[in-house]
Amino acid sequence: MNFAERIINRLKGEAVDRPPNFNLYMTFAAHYCAIPLRRYYLDYRALSQANRAMVADFGVDLYQAISDPYREAADLGAKIEFPEDNLPISKIPLIRTDEDVKKLSVVAPEDGRRMSDRLEAVALMKTFGGQDVPVMGWVEGALAEAGDLCGAGSLLLFLADQPAWLSDLLELCCQVEIQFARAQIQAGAQIIGLGDALASQISPKMYERFALPYEQRIFEEVHRAGAVARLHICGNTTRILPAMLRSGADIIDLDSMVDFGAASSSFGGQVSLCGNSNPVADLLQGTPERVFQVTQHCMQVGGPRSFSAAGCEVPDKTPPENLRAQLRALAELQ
Repeated sequence: MNFAERIINRLKGEAVDRPPNFNLYMTFAAHYCAIPLRRYYLDYRALSQANRAMVADFGVDLYQAISDPYREAADLGAKIEFPEDNLPISKIPLIRTDEDVKKLSVVAPEDGRRMSDRLEAVALMKTFGGQDVPVMGWVEGALAEAGDLCGAGSLLLFLADQPAWLSDLLELCCQVEIQFARAQIQAGAQIIGLGDALASQISPKMYERFALPYEQRIFEEVHRAGAVARLHICGNTTRILPAMLRSGADIIDLDSMVDFGAASSSFGGQVSLCGNSNPVADLLQGTPERVFQVTQHCMQVGGPRSFSAAGCEVPDKTPPENLRAQLRALAELQ
């Protein structure tokens, strides 16, 4: 069974040789391949090289064009700094008032330096695996993108104090993400992940107003283009799980704060859940025995459509033997 067949069967709840491994790799992948982070973020060839190693060495079931949240923001005009071997930094928000929103316009992915670099990554990764290993593209949710442009703290204040003008910003962000998703699918992506991390920091009512409608629109276009939709919201999303089910995602990632078994029971097999070991306590700091046990437990309570992954990105410096233990646990699952 090749990787694509494994994913397709699991999405349907049909028999597989093992549950798919959907870990998210970013800084770990770069440093595992001795690639400085600046190059990993800015050169699609470095990103592709690192992802090829993750598939080969740790059995992850897809190539991933995910690296950092600032691709769209940078192409919209945000000033992003890229230290030689550290995380990217946005020191000065692009959006501070409603007047700043009026200066923005939608940028086509092909015309953006950083978005077009991701398109190159998708196309190159597609040549690695052909039809056997899917490629996953990535976009920001409209709410998350607004946070990248405003600064997360400022956006949360705007949501509470000045929500009226935010609809214009969220609409523009949504249009950018729809175009970016389409372009990645045209470049060869069979799966599109959507990150909306800020959604776990707001109330269910706010989520349904400021995040969910845009997730639904983006995923509608992903499906229209023939790809699989994956929703990733970091943090404790327990309060918004019923609404997340309405997003249209085929796969919903759950962080380690969420009760995986309870979520699976409440969803009743309507969607594939992905998770949800603790990235730090289990993968980074745990033993191979601990990772093995947690991985098997998650798949046992997650049901026949569940996918295996840490609750969020695999941390830098995670012991490789722990990642191999995860793969062994999946292969030996009874």
